Amino acid sequence: MAIILKNSNYNGEVLEQILVLASTGNELVEKGLIRIEPDVTDKFSIPRIKTGKMLRKRVEQPTDSDGKGDFEYSEVTLTPQEFMAFTTFNPKSFEKIWRKWQPKGNLVFSELPPEAQNVLLAEMAKTIKFELGDHMINGVFGDSDTELFNGIVTRIMSNNSRIVVDPTGLTTMLGKLKAVKAAIPLAMRSNPGLRIVMSTADFDQYDEELTQQPNKGADYTTMNVPSYKGIKIESLANWPSGLIIATICGMDNTTNMWGATSLVDDSNVIQIDKLTNSGERYFFKMLMKMDTNVAFGEECIVLDARSGGGVIDSIEVTPEDLIFPAEGSDQAVVVTATSAYTVGAAPVGFTAVKNEWGLMITAAANAGETAKSGSITLSLTGTAETAVINLSQPAPGA
Repeated sequence: MAIILKNSNYNGEVLEQILVLASTGNELVEKGLIRIEPDVTDKFSIPRIKTGKMLRKRVEQPTDSDGKGDFEYSEVTLTPQEFMAFTTFNPKSFEKIWRKWQPKGNLVFSELPPEAQNVLLAEMAKTIKFELGDHMINGVFGDSDTELFNGIVTRIMSNNSRIVVDPTGLTTMLGKLKAVKAAIPLAMRSNPGLRIVMSTADFDQYDEELTQQPNKGADYTTMNVPSYKGIKIESLANWPSGLIIATICGMDNTTNMWGATSLVDDSNVIQIDKLTNSGERYFFKMLMKMDTNVAFGEECIVLDARSGGGVIDSIEVTPEDLIFPAEGSDQAVVVTATSAYTVGAAPVGFTAVKNEWGLMITAAANAGETAKSGSITLSLTGTAETAVINLSQPAPGA
């Protein structure tokens, strides 16, 4: 990766390490719960294959009609969103930190050796790392400076295929975990990557409940093993209290939680330069991209005991723009919605059929002399949230 350091003799290798730390150094990554795809400049598709039951009685001369079970292929997309870190500072304010390197005359940032600059930049990296860790879990993409990209909780809670556990009447962590375990599909229970994810505060409550169990839990000076019925528990500081999720975790392709990160522009990644030519203040600027998603919503078992459920009304479609050939074809659209949704009327020559993962859009052959275009609007029931699928088809011979 290219590093731009204007008016600075800062060591590039050390700065690259800081960039990696700030980009991927957070609890989800450090605990091996999510796979990060680096250098995703535009989009990354997570392939998903489902099959139906295939076994049947033996047929001596099988034909196509004897076939049983289908391969169903679909994709979930990671689309990293752009954001940046930007701050200004006066190097003179940090004279006491690098006093032994104090140059004669005016203090100029570019005159400081790498060891001195590392002090300042390392502190910046710590702050960025902490903020990114929270966004990767709780982030919501929007227009404000606090809405950088969709975090993993937002993705899970907006996936209408998730398995929801009713928290009504469950007042203890033992009761909640029992309900979560009962809802985990049997095929998932033997998966070595199965984890129960909760907040640190919720695990502390669980630990205390175990300690209070006579002759069963650890004593008051010892922490109980972070697991429930053999399923490992991962407690995260930034995870919302009251939300418990069981899913497949890991850093390889078998994980259910994915992330993508990239540099916005290799020629302009990190800059340290004077804010104005005549002034003493400098600026620090880092450009980044990031996104998260889950491969299978049905592999997320969710118990949400937060006030109001913590669900953010949303509906998303992937992809948003479909281009059909003039002879017509079928194209799949993955729909992620927090609740039921309705599908608006399709333009003439197009049809939309709902299925378990979204919509199948079909375009008939264009027999006219002009191109066709239009859109289909999806509306989240009971809310003002909508998603639009844009359709286009060229004229024959175009």
